[in-house]
Amino acid sequence: MIGSYVLVRTYSAGVFAGVLESRDGKECGIRDARRIWAWAGAASLSELASRGTSKPDQCKFPAPVPGVMLVTEVIEIIPVTDVARANIESVKPWSA
Repeated sequence: MIGSYVLVRTYSAGVFAGVLESRDGKECGIRDARRIWAWAGAASLSELASRGTSKPDQCKFPAPVPGVMLVTEVIEIIPVTDVARANIESVKPWSA
């Protein structure tokens, strides 16, 4: 999965979308990571990874973090389809 666009779910930091750069046990590096703060239009992370969201205007995905972000306490890494990646990347960055 290294080099692939994925969703990474962590124990307490939430969910991130980005390119998996490295993995070591429960730690991984994610390039251009976007936190998946909240989503609509997909019943689960699995559906979001497979099909994307049907309600991008209701999603809260902040702008990507430049470079490689290290996340810990990784619970699952879900591969994202090309269609879902394009969909996730098209969601306008959310800001409070």
